[in-house]
Amino acid sequence: MAAAHGRPAAPAAPAAALRALADRVPWPTAVACCLVLGYVTVFVLAMVHTGYDTWGALLILPALMAIGTPILARVAAANSERDVFRLLMLAMALKLLCAFPRYLMAFVLYGGAADAKMYHERGSDLALFLDTHNPLSGTFHYDLGMKVAGTGFIIIVTGVVYAITGPSLVGGFLVFSWLGFWGLLLFWRALQIAFPEADSRRYAKLVFFLPSLLFWPSSIGKDAWMMFCLGLTAYGVARLLDRRFGAFVCIALGSLGTGMVRPHVTVLAGAGLTVAYVLRRRPQQVSALGPLRTVLTVVVLGVMVMLMLQQVSTFFGTNGTTGDSVNHVLSETSRRTSQGNSVINQASADDAAPQFSLNPAGLPVAVVSVLFRPFPFEASNIQNLIQSVECFALLVMFIRSWPRLRQLPRLFVRRSYVAFTIVYTLLFCWAFSTINNMGILSRERVQVLPLVLVLLAVPRPDGDRPRARPHSRPPMWRVQPGQWGGRTAEAAHRPPAAVGGPGAPPRPSTTSSQGGTNRP
Repeated sequence: MAAAHGRPAAPAAPAAALRALADRVPWPTAVACCLVLGYVTVFVLAMVHTGYDTWGALLILPALMAIGTPILARVAAANSERDVFRLLMLAMALKLLCAFPRYLMAFVLYGGAADAKMYHERGSDLALFLDTHNPLSGTFHYDLGMKVAGTGFIIIVTGVVYAITGPSLVGGFLVFSWLGFWGLLLFWRALQIAFPEADSRRYAKLVFFLPSLLFWPSSIGKDAWMMFCLGLTAYGVARLLDRRFGAFVCIALGSLGTGMVRPHVTVLAGAGLTVAYVLRRRPQQVSALGPLRTVLTVVVLGVMVMLMLQQVSTFFGTNGTTGDSVNHVLSETSRRTSQGNSVINQASADDAAPQFSLNPAGLPVAVVSVLFRPFPFEASNIQNLIQSVECFALLVMFIRSWPRLRQLPRLFVRRSYVAFTIVYTLLFCWAFSTINNMGILSRERVQVLPLVLVLLAVPRPDGDRPRARPHSRPPMWRVQPGQWGGRTAEAAHRPPAAVGGPGAPPRPSTTSSQGGTNRP
């Protein structure tokens, strides 16, 4: 009307104009553009002020995410759990980000006094050799200066990685951390295949987000490689116990990978696999070749274990696999790790090679020592203190999970993957209890933690299920009009006296419009 009388219309309120503008902006696209612009800015600044050792990681990180995302999408699509894709993407991103504090610890806190520095330097030389020489030529020969098994094999892996990505130190940390993530993913899939009634979601939260598993296998070195190969072995074991195709391929590749770096761990996994296969549940309909196939498989597994034992003997330079040779290896391990500020048991100066007891009676102490030490009062520095907090939290979780753990004797026989887990864990604790340094022990125990966490994923017993709370009356702000037989939508607009006064109409029936019985 104001415009009809020749007067200008009142201007729109600034708040309304801003609200209208905000509604028209595609916020997801705008945020994505800002992130890309920020990433490109950081990338350009890094190229100007740093070398490829640093800015190369800014190329490798998105490439690893791009490779992993479709694989995780396919895994999540075949999984019945809810929000699996979001959980797996968060786990992969967090695992890659943990490569940066792991790098800072090795090259800032410790000033480069870490194995990763040697692997980087030797791997860079090997990558340069691979780039300049043709493998098919007769002159293709590279001398590592050491035997391939052990440290030499990780140098080869690092060189192959650098031949693809270029010799970037931070990028190498990212690649190895990414490799460790796939090992954790394989452990999770193994649980779902071989132990389907387990609490898969609880296990996923533990195995993907436990600080030790995030942090330690995120460096160039043996830890990340062992995590990947052990996960591949466990995945193959699960497929074998569930009679799925491709089990022996996964077991063979995983065992080969662990055997080239730490053959004694391969022996422990092989022993657990043998016990689990013997206890494997037989199918209801057994073919005529079923018993023969079982015997042949047990023989093959036994031969593999013996070959690995021989490899262990060669690896440690002992004669045979007798008790004296094992005692020598374990005692020598204890002596070599009795150095630094994090020594557990101080040895005397005259004790050049302390003797290690093979008595099984010490197994409970070994389990506690390997899985739950250092205790908070044993911490000698801030790193040990942080580690002790995690160990104490893990101990509390085991104590509170006692109703679950009481089922282990029954599950040991009925679920052969649980037998594999228990046998490997006990043997690992028995063998690695000789480590006499808390820092080394904290890093080495990541090879057993993914299987230890399987015990915390055992389902609750039927009698210990949490009781469902009785349905209580919802708060009034969530009640629909007329739900409880009270004020209807029409009565809500009447004056209070008309609704509750003496002349008010009678209340509706005590049966609500949604089928529930209400209080009078």
